[in-house]
Amino acid sequence: MKEDSELILESEVKSNSWKIRPCHIYKEEYKDCKSIKARFQQYFVTGDILDCSSWAHDLNDCINFEDKGDYSAGKRVIDNEDDRRSERMKGHTDNDVWRKRKQPPEDWNKPLPEYISKRYENSYLELKNREMKGESAPETSIREPVYCTIM
Repeated sequence: MKEDSELILESEVKSNSWKIRPCHIYKEEYKDCKSIKARFQQYFVTGDILDCSSWAHDLNDCINFEDKGDYSAGKRVIDNEDDRRSERMKGHTDNDVWRKRKQPPEDWNKPLPEYISKRYENSYLELKNREMKGESAPETSIREPVYCTIM
């Protein structure tokens, strides 16, 4: 019989298991982190070589979680993913320059100005949009190809 703490851990990991990447991704991240090219990049950007052991630990924990059903290993991987996500979003969350909107502006979907509409009336996206709506494409004049000869 499982203890309450084990059941809580199991349910927490199962509800957050979507955060765990496939194990081969952790292997690729580890290989990439250890590569010569990445080492040059790390030294250039940070002035130091980064520790890649977290990717190796995540790979081992992912394998233990997937193969052996080790929920504590799954929890460690989820915690590391949460840490990576928060680190990646730090620039956004710590931003105090821009005021964040609660809702979009009232006129967010107003028509484009005439000069912009004119510029894109024969663009590929506009032609595909008309095609999807069932409208006919505008007639375009077919020009003779222009050849250039360099002698």
